[in-house]
Amino acid sequence: MSKKPSNLPYVITAIVALGLIVTAWTWRDRFQSPGVGTSAPPFEAVTVDGEPVTLATYRDQVILLNVWATWCPPCRYEMPSMQRLYDVFQGQDFEIVAVSVDGRQRGAAGPMGQPAGDPWAFGDSLSLTFPIVWDPDGRIMRSYRTTGVPESYLIGRDGVIYRRVAGATEWDRPEYIDFIQRLLDQEV
Repeated sequence: MSKKPSNLPYVITAIVALGLIVTAWTWRDRFQSPGVGTSAPPFEAVTVDGEPVTLATYRDQVILLNVWATWCPPCRYEMPSMQRLYDVFQGQDFEIVAVSVDGRQRGAAGPMGQPAGDPWAFGDSLSLTFPIVWDPDGRIMRSYRTTGVPESYLIGRDGVIYRRVAGATEWDRPEYIDFIQRLLDQEV
């Protein structure tokens, strides 16, 4: 008399696979980059005075959130266009928040292994007037799952990401100005 093979290994495999699928579905937001149409993750950085700044600081405003570093040539390239954009929307509910991920002290490695710089001296050298804040541990890079610097997010008053731009761009181009105006007018 031959013994019938057990179905137990198949049942165990099916249960494990189902558990992995449920876990992946439940935790999917931890693995996916926040993209267009998703809520902007919270972040925390500090001002030149050491005061904390968070996403909630800019509640009810349209935000251009820019993640950058002083050692990044493309960041240096796009900053003047960000200033021109900032000047266009001066006095409106629009804010540029430039979050530097330079390391804790000059010469120390930042979150991407690059040497640290002084983000505020960098801003002064380019005559930037928009807020420059500092996240020396690069936590924003992890929460936004950035692919590098610069990386930027246009966030509406509702806290939803409407655009994501990886790499440098000319922020004062008409299409960005029109899009931000529509966000301010809540036409998006």
